[in-house]
Amino acid sequence: MPVIVAPLFFCKVMLVANVSDFRKDIKSYLDRVAKNFETLIINRGKDDSIVVMSLDEYNSLVATNYELSSRKNELRLDAAIEKLKGRKTFTKDLIEE
Repeated sequence: MPVIVAPLFFCKVMLVANVSDFRKDIKSYLDRVAKNFETLIINRGKDDSIVVMSLDEYNSLVATNYELSSRKNELRLDAAIEKLKGRKTFTKDLIEE
């Protein structure tokens, strides 16, 4: 039976299972990970765990990590967020040819 955990530092709910439970119901666990964008932690014993996530979730994590990898990028993103919050935005019409 999976345990559902919602850590304070993360907004998402994660599934936790041991290897035996995961092995018994692999398809169900992987379906939940893929369809619901849930993250699965498989405990393999003392201080040894594995994380399973969908490819889309992984790619999103890698992209976010890249965007925040330099201080310059981080400052640009922060400035864009502040402009959006302050409604300092504008619209442009796309010219279709």
